[in-house]
Amino acid sequence: MAVRKGRGLVVDEQTDLSRGANDNVIVTHIRSTGEKIMRIVNIHDQRDTQSGERQTGKLNWQRVIRHGGTVHAGDFNAHSGWWDPRCRLQRNATSWETLIDENGLEVGNDGQCTHYWTREDYKGESVIDLTLANRLITNWFILADDHATGSDQDVIEWEVDAHRQEEADHERAVGWNLAEMTKEDAEDAEKLLAELAKVRAHLDAEYTEDEVEQEAAWCQEAMSGFLNATAKKIRICAKSKR
Repeated sequence: MAVRKGRGLVVDEQTDLSRGANDNVIVTHIRSTGEKIMRIVNIHDQRDTQSGERQTGKLNWQRVIRHGGTVHAGDFNAHSGWWDPRCRLQRNATSWETLIDENGLEVGNDGQCTHYWTREDYKGESVIDLTLANRLITNWFILADDHATGSDQDVIEWEVDAHRQEEADHERAVGWNLAEMTKEDAEDAEKLLAELAKVRAHLDAEYTEDEVEQEAAWCQEAMSGFLNATAKKIRICAKSKR
């Protein structure tokens, strides 16, 4: 992932959100002074050489996705007809399809090949480098040959509208039904919040305005995370009358 310098942007890595995935997932906040935070999730989904597991499966993706704006981009190593019209055999794609469907993510890819490979004398091409966002993707394109890296995968450039979210044509969560939470649910929520808060430092009078803003954003994400895990979501259909 590359971020253009010289535009007053501040980039902060959010290691608490990617803990457990090693370097397969890198979560960053990109913001400018006084502007909303955009969360960029850089993904390289591959099997661990020793355990055979995919480290991305260990993350709580409901915590990772920020409703104020999140883009997932990188090498997903997943084959699906959802983003590759040439795909004949689906592999490693079910979890990503579920993430897209349940969170109303837009797929920026336009079907162009992003990966070229050769095995023995057979050459192939596929779409495994994806751009997923819960904001409107205004531009998505593969850069020309003068941006080549020597890799077997292309360099992709994308742009999203940080201030506008397109409403999906399916049900969207708008809150939680706290009245139906049991005592056990409430206790589980408290335990989860305590676990999440272990890695957070307490604010004091010396914290800057930006640090307070980051802490407020984390509190919002933490509350959403444990409510998603313990309370029933309230949903509406985007096409229904309000």
